[in-house]
Amino acid sequence: MAEVYVVMGSDSDLRVMSSCLKALEKFQITYEVFISSAHRLPGETAMLAREAAGKGTKVIIAGAGAAAHLAGVIAAWTTLPVIAVPLGGSALGGLDALYATVQMPRGIPVATVAIDGAYNAGILAAQILALGDVELAGRLARYKEELALQVKEKNQRLQELGYRGYLEQ
Repeated sequence: MAEVYVVMGSDSDLRVMSSCLKALEKFQITYEVFISSAHRLPGETAMLAREAAGKGTKVIIAGAGAAAHLAGVIAAWTTLPVIAVPLGGSALGGLDALYATVQMPRGIPVATVAIDGAYNAGILAAQILALGDVELAGRLARYKEELALQVKEKNQRLQELGYRGYLEQ
């Protein structure tokens, strides 16, 4: 049973989407990865979305560029939370994908992260899953503490070296 489905429109998307998989692995979240297409495999994409909940999946992450209809089509076929990762490989640098995912019609929400923000999609999925998993919530809390500690350490170093020394290191 995979807690998260990660779906992308093309194998070329795997380069960016692999950071999502790293985030899921960091938090020990099970996942399955699929290549599907809202335009070239609409029936199979719909079936993937419709059957996910019955297989125990709790969140779907969809990465797509250009027209980026994948997340929206998936969201139309499921009541599971869907997180979109707009991919930046298009002539418009991913703005087209971003606009396509944030302009969903009323009743079909899709959570959307930054262009190529696949790692954050994995973190957001972890936060959603943590609502029902105390251990995962603890792992997330420790992660946030690590992030804060990194910033404090960088500031300490800046204070010790001054900005010129910091830049030269």
